[in-house]
Amino acid sequence: NLTILKGETVGIFGPSGSGKSTFVDLLMGLLQPKSGEIIIDNINIYGDPTNQYYQSWRSCVAHVPQEIFLSDSSIAENIALSIPHKEINYKKVYESAKKAQISDFIETLPKGYSTIIGERGIFLSGGQRQRIGIARALYKDAKVLVLDEATSALDQIIEASVMKNIRKLEDEMTIIIIAHRLSTLKNCSKLI
Repeated sequence: NLTILKGETVGIFGPSGSGKSTFVDLLMGLLQPKSGEIIIDNINIYGDPTNQYYQSWRSCVAHVPQEIFLSDSSIAENIALSIPHKEINYKKVYESAKKAQISDFIETLPKGYSTIIGERGIFLSGGQRQRIGIARALYKDAKVLVLDEATSALDQIIEASVMKNIRKLEDEMTIIIIAHRLSTLKNCSKLI
C-alpha cells in the first residue's frame, strides 16, 4: 500500500527491472492492475463502468519519459503538442520553456520558437529534447507530473536548475520522479 498526498514530491529509485516504470504506468492509468485498486480522492479509477473518472484522471497527469516524442514541427508546436497552431498560447509556451531551462537556448536560434526541430528532434541534443518534454508537461497545467528518468541526459548543473524550478511547482502539482541519480531525489518529501 502506498499513499501519495496532493503536493508531495515522491522519488522512486531502484535497480533496473525492479518495477519503477511499471509502478508509474499503473499510477498514470496506462496499465490496469490485475489485483488491488488505484484510488484517487477516495474513488477507484477503474470502478466506474462509464470510464468517466478514469478519463478525468488521465487528463490530470503529464508524463515526461526518458525518450521524448518530438514531431517534425516547430519548437512551440512541440511544447504545445496537440494544440492547433492558431490556438497556441505563446505566453504559456515561453513560461513553460523558461521553467524547463530551455528558453535561453531557443532565443539564440534565428527563428526562435518557430524553429523546426526535425523528425524526432534530430537537430537537438538529448538534454534539449528532455527539456522540451518537460516544458510540454508544464504547458499542460497537469495536477500530477511524472518524470521517468526525464533529466538523465542533462549535466548535473542544468539538472539541478531544472529540478529547482520543478520544486517551485509543488504547491500547484504532485510530482513523481524516477531517477537513478540519488542527487535528483534529494529534496523529495518521500522516497520509495
